[in-house]
Amino acid sequence: MSDIQKNDQELRREEELHLLEQSGVNAYPYSYNKTHNAIDILNNFDDNSPELFAEVSIAGRIMSIRKMGKASFFHILDQSGKIQVYLKKDELPEFYEQFKLLDIGDIVGVSGFGFRTKTGEVSVHAKNVELLCKSLKPLPVAKEEIDEDGNKIIHDAFADKELRYRRRYMDLIVNANVRETFLKRTKIVTYIRRFLDGMGYLEVDTPTLQPLYGGASARPFITHHNALDVEFYLRIALELYLKRLIVGGFEGVYEIGKNFRNEGMDRTHNPEFSMLELYVAYKDYMWMLDLTEQMIHEACLMANGTAEIEYDGNKISLERPFRRAKMFDLYKEHTGFDLKGKTRDELAEIAAKLNIHTDKTMSSMKVLDEIFKEKVEPHLIQPTFVLDYPVEMSPLAKKHRAEEGLVERFELFINGAEMANCFSELNDPRDQRARLEEQAKNRAAGDDEAMVVDEDFLLALEVGMPPTAGLGLGIDRMVMLLTGETSIRDVLFFPHLKPEKK
Repeated sequence: MSDIQKNDQELRREEELHLLEQSGVNAYPYSYNKTHNAIDILNNFDDNSPELFAEVSIAGRIMSIRKMGKASFFHILDQSGKIQVYLKKDELPEFYEQFKLLDIGDIVGVSGFGFRTKTGEVSVHAKNVELLCKSLKPLPVAKEEIDEDGNKIIHDAFADKELRYRRRYMDLIVNANVRETFLKRTKIVTYIRRFLDGMGYLEVDTPTLQPLYGGASARPFITHHNALDVEFYLRIALELYLKRLIVGGFEGVYEIGKNFRNEGMDRTHNPEFSMLELYVAYKDYMWMLDLTEQMIHEACLMANGTAEIEYDGNKISLERPFRRAKMFDLYKEHTGFDLKGKTRDELAEIAAKLNIHTDKTMSSMKVLDEIFKEKVEPHLIQPTFVLDYPVEMSPLAKKHRAEEGLVERFELFINGAEMANCFSELNDPRDQRARLEEQAKNRAAGDDEAMVVDEDFLLALEVGMPPTAGLGLGIDRMVMLLTGETSIRDVLFFPHLKPEKK
């Protein structure tokens, strides 16, 4: 970037860097021996036992500065939070001159001792300060003011959503609530792993690049492998490879991984997203329902200390048990029509009466899905397990043991959005082949989200897969729910965006 493109603050910071280096300061050293986080000192400092923090070494980014004559204060931010640092000129005469060349955003290391100021703020009295990184770009730091009624007023907040997503590193620095969301995300994912590990299930990795995509109805991303000179697909689901592992003799496997679907984006969809998939041999969908309910309930307690949350303006209870409702009962409840057993054309006629658009390329599965999305999902605010789907909508699920034309499947909906999906997995290779071939016909008729026939997966089923329950749970949506965020972009560090206009 040429000087003519830089603003006054950037030019001033570069000049400060030049002066620091001229005076012999290394503005970018290799390491620093940090012994404490800010929160360690803030939460544990005891006026009766100051010797506990007689020697501390902290490091972080300068977030505010009050430069005075013989003493100065500044706050530094590390991963755990902010803490104040106190400087005396006569104790650090050499650094005090360098301090004039430091800015908000610079990263420093501070060694000294913990104490409490006259105003009652736990702080670090600096005995040595070292510059660890000179920041050449100003931060969008908000200014806080307390009005006459004691209310906090924030000026110049870094609030532009799109800019925050593009500059997430700045967002994390200046917006504490954003850091808290992502810290909570990590805790939620860690909890899920501990929950499943504690049940004895094996965490595994399966291919992201696949010669055939499957396990869901979605449009894939396509790439080319130069060495093999073949097309590969980014996986749209984890399912088919995890089932191969059940065939191979593992009785409980799970993966938390990325899926990729070449579809539109909205507040609950991103083309790259995280899923948990779990497969347990010798179990069925109702057993998996209880496990899913327990896992989500306990994750909410861990993250929020309560099973009662407020989300998107709705008060939601994650207390057990969640509601159970059959899919066709919900269709009748919210549309007035009994859709069970209807042909594709009959379903299209009903959709038209409900003012839902369909076209000739849409299979009966797609028409049913559109009706459900438009007329049923918005009413499923409290946690609801939707049970027993039509076979046309579930090409990988086992036929229902008691009701003709249905499969053993549930989806969990909370606040009108799908949270989890589960089958009693289809393990009859003859039935599975027939359903995948029917999917291939739908694809040939124009449904580009229909599945393809995967001969290797069918071979695995012919070798033999035991009765199995399979679960898919959207990690991003679960994090949204448990953190109160209503856009998936707010729980992804780096969401996908349109190219930035230069």
